[in-house]
Amino acid sequence: MIFLIGSIVLTSYLLLSFKVCGKLNIPVYPAIVFNYITCVITGSVVNGSFPIQSESITTPWFRWAMIMGLLFITSFNLIGMTAQKLGVAVASVANKLSLIIPVILTIVLYNEQVVGWEIVGISLALIAVIFTCYPKPNESENAHPVPLLQKVLLPLLVFIGSGFLDALINHVQQTYVTKETNNAFLIAGFFSAATIGTMVLLYQYWKKQLVFKFNQVVAGICIGIPNYFSIWCLVHFLQDSPWETSASLPVNNMGIVLFSTLVAALLFKEKLSIINWMGIALSGIAIYLIAFGNTL
Repeated sequence: MIFLIGSIVLTSYLLLSFKVCGKLNIPVYPAIVFNYITCVITGSVVNGSFPIQSESITTPWFRWAMIMGLLFITSFNLIGMTAQKLGVAVASVANKLSLIIPVILTIVLYNEQVVGWEIVGISLALIAVIFTCYPKPNESENAHPVPLLQKVLLPLLVFIGSGFLDALINHVQQTYVTKETNNAFLIAGFFSAATIGTMVLLYQYWKKQLVFKFNQVVAGICIGIPNYFSIWCLVHFLQDSPWETSASLPVNNMGIVLFSTLVAALLFKEKLSIINWMGIALSGIAIYLIAFGNTL
């Protein structure tokens, strides 16, 4: 359970840290890139050395780690674009509803059985996410008209990217990665994201699209260390979870929704509507049914 709690708390911290970046006028993309560089350094310190060797390239998990890095950097930026153009609520809903993708793939690929109250719990989880992230009228207004294609395409890409990222981590963990190679796999993924992100960031600095400031590095460090351990906890939780993966992933995701929403309300004085509170209540019920439904 300690890994589940760690994943929920640290991932919620990441979501809230991007809100802090906005309040401090720190551009999100440089913070994301320096975050991945920090993840590589943190993982190497935890490992005792940089764990990726020449022979790592030939391992089955290495190519998946490269794909994971690409999904890391693209998913973060798609969420940012969606939040800027369509609102934070739309980005949150598209991101959190993606939990259905790894659940379905888990059932199909690993023949896991989801029956009875677990099905009810997963269904309630989807409703709870929509209710919890449901915007108040003034939050859903957008001063700048957005083309219809972007209104449809951006949330769809966030949904697909976030869902397949969770599914990829779970698949590689189930199929290729052992406890001995966990750290190397994670660092390889972060190294891939850092490499891709750095090339794009240097180009933006060169073209004067962004201006380097040291607070971008500080933000990246403050995000990167918890980010590494959030994924580290998630991988260990999936390996040691007492439930099927089809139940573990929704419990983890719904815990993040529930915890981050409550903390945002307390720290940032975000007002929650009746619908939002209904979503929080449904989240608790959904988590209980998914985790313990087979005992009812």
